[in-house]
Parts: sequence; structure tokens; C-alpha cells
Amino acid sequence: MIRTPRRRREEPLDHAELTRLLPAPGDPELSSDRLNRLEEHLMTEIRNRTFDTAPDTSPGASTGAPPAGAHAGDRAPRPARRSGRRPVLVGAAAALVLAAAGVAGLAGGPGGSGRAVAPPAGAVPAPVVQVVRGSTAGLAGAVADISGAAARAELPEPGPGQFLYIRSEVSWLVSWEGADGKNRSYVDTIHPREIWMSPDGDKGWLMEPYKEAVDRDGITLDDPEGGERTLNSPSYDYLRTLPTDPNLLLKTIYDETGGMGNGPDQQAFSTIGDLLREQVVPPKLAAGLYRAAARIPGVVLVDDSVDAAGRHGVAIARTDEADGGRTEWIFDRETYTYLGERTVQTRDVEGIKAGTVKGHTAVTDRAVVDAIKQRPAGLGDAPPSA
Repeated sequence: MIRTPRRRREEPLDHAELTRLLPAPGDPELSSDRLNRLEEHLMTEIRNRTFDTAPDTSPGASTGAPPAGAHAGDRAPRPARRSGRRPVLVGAAAALVLAAAGVAGLAGGPGGSGRAVAPPAGAVPAPVVQVVRGSTAGLAGAVADISGAAARAELPEPGPGQFLYIRSEVSWLVSWEGADGKNRSYVDTIHPREIWMSPDGDKGWLMEPYKEAVDRDGITLDDPEGGERTLNSPSYDYLRTLPTDPNLLLKTIYDETGGMGNGPDQQAFSTIGDLLREQVVPPKLAAGLYRAAARIPGVVLVDDSVDAAGRHGVAIARTDEADGGRTEWIFDRETYTYLGERTVQTRDVEGIKAGTVKGHTAVTDRAVVDAIKQRPAGLGDAPPSA
């Protein structure tokens, strides 16, 4: 279930928060055109996508048809809504953390060349894998098994004053432009990330000590204003209000996210993925989400994928027509439990070669605890180290 990156939200960033979290800017002496390009690129990297108008000609590409249970009029673009709070799944903290990690690679070094002489600290060359072709053959059967396992899952139910706890291993793309002006594909070293959230979403905490912009003791995700909960800024309590019928659920997702992201189908898939990545989803809703995802045009089954912890499994996947990145939700072959997520580039785009792994996550623990920064028994009290 884990945003960072995430990555896909269309709300303005808070300048005070940026000032607090990001390092002091350098003086790269770039042209206004180059600065605009870098700003756009940074924001797309935060969302783990690069906007590209080239159509996807691969088999199974979305036709733009509405999902079952939706009507043509439901899909018209509408202004993006400002959430009461930036999303926690890959929310303000995660996005700003990623931004801080990418600034060193984008802003340039001393002398105002505008290009870094070395990749960002801690970054490693992005892994490159063979792109396994996805297919709709077997998708229905796999989704039935996955949703059935989700519905039977015995997940913790938070009580008053308790907190949801999710621990993951994560790695995301770090863009770097070398001295020769060519982009290089680097990623964060796979590292731990922990999040605590109250059921109403008003209180939270993030620990990701690998990131320089996050204190080793973590940063707050509190929302003192208690803003409106939506699919883009959900809470556990909000998720419990959603319909579990796949058709009604998918219509709700299309309605609420209309006009966002790289098209309605991709945004619907991305929204479901955000919910899975870093949240404790009620069992019946989780089952409904998987069945709803299978109804989105362009969704396929991938026979083999690997999460950030090295665990193999089958994957429900969809390729973003705009940038060629295929997001894969990975499930254990035997238990059909959600393991994590991987994003693989399916075609060469802006220096990122086909097969490049742009993102990796692995959920390693979900629990209910009594306080922020408290961990489940067996994990200890020391902050995780990369």
C-alpha cells in the first residue's frame, strides 16, 4: 500500500513547508527556459512520471472507454479539487523528501554550470530488467484469487487513540544530468520508511532517515485544520465510508479524480495503487478495489515481478500511455497477499531506457499501535537504518 513518492496530485505545494524541508538553493545560473524545464521535470519525478504526448501503440492500450457502471457524462474533465490535506500515501512529506533528494542532481554544482559532476549522494545506477509482456489472459482468475484473499484477511482494527503503522522498503528514481548534458538513470538505495497515522487522518508521523530532508527522528504529518478527506487525502475512517461494490467503487473513483493525472483511466489505476501502497484498507474494500482495477481499460496480468525486498510474485499492471512507465502491484503466488509495487519503463523516454526500474516498494509490516513512533513487538525502538 505505500507515495512516495508519492507523485500524482494537482494541488499547490505550501511554500513555508518547502522552505523548512528543502536545502538552501544554489546559484546554477540557468536560463529561464531551462529553469522552467527543470521545475516541470522535478514535479513529474515527484509523481514518478514524465508527461509525454506520444500515444501508446502497444497492444492493450486504453481506448478511453468508461468502466462498467459508468456513463459517458461521468468522464468529462473537471477542475481538480484541493484536498483538505496533502495526501499521506505519497503526500507532502514524501513528495518534499523526494524533491530534496533530487535537488542536488538537478540544480548543478559550484561554478554555475547547471550540471552536477556526480550523481546525488546515496544514489545508485537504476536497475534494468527485461520487460515481461503483460496479458489479459488469466487476469480475471488472478483477480478473483487476490480479491478473495483480501476479503478473508484478518487486519488490525484501530481503536480510539490508536495509530495505523506501515513499514516499507522503498526506492525511487533520481534524475541526474551529467556534465555531457545527457540524463542518467539513478535511484535511491533501497531504504526503510515508516509511517504512523491516526484513523481520522488528523495526526501522523513519517520516519525516513535515509533522506537528508527528514530528521532522523522524523517529521510530523499532522493536519491541525482537519481538512476534508477524499481519495487523494484519505484516512482509515474515510475508507470505511466507500462502497465495496466494484462498479460503484470505480464510478466513485472516476468521478472524484476526473481531470487529474495522465487521463482518467491511468489516474483511476494510480489512485487505487496509492491506497494500497501505504494504508491499512478494510478487507471488503480491498477486495472491491482489486475487482474495480480489473475493469479499467489497459490493465493486464504480468507473470513475474519483484518487489523491493526481492520477493517474486504475479502482478496486476498498467502502462501509463503518457510516459511509458508500467506500474505493477505485486502479489504472493501462494497466498495472494499484497507484497509491494514496481514501476518499469517500457520504452525509451527522455534518457530513461526501456527496462529501467523507476520505483520499488515492499510492505514489510502493517499493524495498530498505541502511540506515534511506537513499533509493533519484535521491531524494537531504534530507528531503522538504510
